[in-house]
Amino acid sequence: MSMKRILVVLAIFASVVGGLAAQASKKPIVFVWYPNESGEDMRGAREEIGNLITKATGRKVEHKITTDYAIAIETIANGNAQLAWMGAQGYIEANNKSKNVQPMLINSGVSGTISDAVYYSWLAVRKGEETEYKDGSGYAIDKIQGKRFSFVSNSSTSGFKVPSSGIISYFSKKPEWAKLKAEELLEGGDKNFFKEVLFGGSHQGAAVNLITGKADIAAFCDTCVQNYFDLASGTANRPGAVYKVKADAAEPFNTLGGKEVFIIKSVPVLNGPFAYNTKTLTKKEIEDLQKAFTAPEVKDNPKIFVPKGSDFKGLFKKESDKMQFVVVNDAFYNPIRELSK
Repeated sequence: MSMKRILVVLAIFASVVGGLAAQASKKPIVFVWYPNESGEDMRGAREEIGNLITKATGRKVEHKITTDYAIAIETIANGNAQLAWMGAQGYIEANNKSKNVQPMLINSGVSGTISDAVYYSWLAVRKGEETEYKDGSGYAIDKIQGKRFSFVSNSSTSGFKVPSSGIISYFSKKPEWAKLKAEELLEGGDKNFFKEVLFGGSHQGAAVNLITGKADIAAFCDTCVQNYFDLASGTANRPGAVYKVKADAAEPFNTLGGKEVFIIKSVPVLNGPFAYNTKTLTKKEIEDLQKAFTAPEVKDNPKIFVPKGSDFKGLFKKESDKMQFVVVNDAFYNPIRELSK
């Protein structure tokens, strides 16, 4: 074969391979969502995030909704999804399964930085039953032992990791619970710490377990129920605050309008990341996504950072004009890792 023909064949081969590569890169990006954000009422919020991803990468987005934290964690870890919005504990579990999973961005605090990028883990009881936990001018958790308790999932940061660590820290100072371990909080029984333990599967589910009387106390976070509750009295995210289910709340609160919960404990938690799998997105795609999400116009997008008074059911409430997405790295989540040591 002449050199000229060899060059022609190589050119054709390169063209075919390049075309296939380009075609492959146009496959949809799969974004896997936790159960908390998988409801029909959150469809618009999911799609707006998807629109931003498509604009940045030129690729359509396929939204994979879930009913179990473990499914979302495994899906991003094994590369069947390129992106996920996760809590800190879920991210750490996915990162433990595969170092290919890394954090890309988080939503900032009101300062516009990561210094106050937190939400809140609540321990709540039904309104009217809070006097049992009264301790002077505040509230204490001494009386939660022996009660029926609902967590979210053992992969939830604010719905298990943080509250369970707080419970152990508090009660291990008492001689009878000096050797209390996190795994002992997973099951109820006469000889166990809790009489009964339930898992809501989502923050909404844990709150419903409390309101409907299945649990006496529940752990769930403020941001995951913000679209369903209004602050009825007290100071937001502080013990003593009362939250009431909105009259027009969507499922699973659609039959619970007017029901109230009382916050006896509230702990700040690091905001979870938008995580990605490094084996399924190119370096350029990640850079393009980070650039797109941190662009000035995004913090003013009312379907991403939802302004006060809006009826749109979004992921993030706009609590200041500075709130935005910021780039974050793995080390940011070391304080949550420390809770397991």
